[in-house]
Amino acid sequence: MLTIYVFGHPILRKKAARVSADEPHLQEFVDEMFETMYNADGVGLAAPQVGRSMRLFVIDTQAFKESYPDVELMKEVFINPDVVEVLGDDFTFNEGCLSLPEIREDVVRKSEIILTYTNREGERKTTHFKGLVARVILHELDHLEGNVFTDHISSIRKMIVKKKLNDIASGKTKPKYKSKNN
Repeated sequence: MLTIYVFGHPILRKKAARVSADEPHLQEFVDEMFETMYNADGVGLAAPQVGRSMRLFVIDTQAFKESYPDVELMKEVFINPDVVEVLGDDFTFNEGCLSLPEIREDVVRKSEIILTYTNREGERKTTHFKGLVARVILHELDHLEGNVFTDHISSIRKMIVKKKLNDIASGKTKPKYKSKNN
């Protein structure tokens, strides 16, 4: 199980580096990311969230199935993703994040994304994603750029969650999974 880095750790604000083609132990790392994500009840996890400045994230939307029966089920690995286009309508959804435990906020994002990425098998793909899958991807892409979902909320909402963010950064908030704040 990997340690999840939480708000306050500098790696979460750093733009991640591209993954080299000969990255050692990449498949093992991807397996550990999925295991860590499942253990923490997440639907996505980016490498910076586990202390690695790499342009890589994993998703599995299966956890949405009970609440959103029409959700597209997707388990995928995204290596060196490049955004082709963000499009569609604005879509508000109540987001949470393993790096911001105990905080949930409504975030407006576009409903679709076209993304070029390398999958686990080393295939470079360009794919059009929609709905909750697109949302999870956009959330994880933020982590690769050094952003978190609270960067997208209004100034008033930021003031309201400021104490919670400070509690996370200072170690007062203890998630149920292994975490590190600085």
